Amino acid sequence: MRVLGVDPGLTRCGVGVVEGVAGRPLRMLGVGVVRTPADAELGDRLVAIERGIEAWLDEHRPEYVAVERVFSQHNVRTVMGTAQASAVAMLCAARRGLPVALHTPSEVKAAVTGNGRAEKDQVGAMVTRLLRLDAPPKPADAADALALAICHIWRAPAVNRLQQAHAAARASRIPVVRKVTR
Repeated sequence: MRVLGVDPGLTRCGVGVVEGVAGRPLRMLGVGVVRTPADAELGDRLVAIERGIEAWLDEHRPEYVAVERVFSQHNVRTVMGTAQASAVAMLCAARRGLPVALHTPSEVKAAVTGNGRAEKDQVGAMVTRLLRLDAPPKPADAADALALAICHIWRAPAVNRLQQAHAAARASRIPVVRKVTR
């Protein structure tokens, strides 16, 4: 499985590609950050993020895209920028017919470190160990993108089995029509 992880942000949008399957050693294929100037117009920034993500999709041809789920913060402006960058990543994937998975920050931290409240340096250290890198990817947005991809690789098989089980359960239920009398 090849996954593009996206840690959305308007100024720094982390991207990382990981290949592998759950229970086997994983391999990093690329990591980086799509940057936009803070003083640029919003539309121009979103176009720059789109072009950056499209370039990563062209180069690495992932089968899945894992994006950090936007969560509520006190700073509405930050949330809006993150949501807009997230939407661009989802749009790029959808345009290509790629499945998109959204993972919360605590879900990613728990998957990679075993602690849903882990600090950024702990996530970076575990990403470094899991991918057998010489040093943690910098900036933290890049490490977070790799963590998203790792999280998806490890969780996707279980999620797929659950979805299949739910679908089978729904399909096996025969609707019962009962006549109601008063």
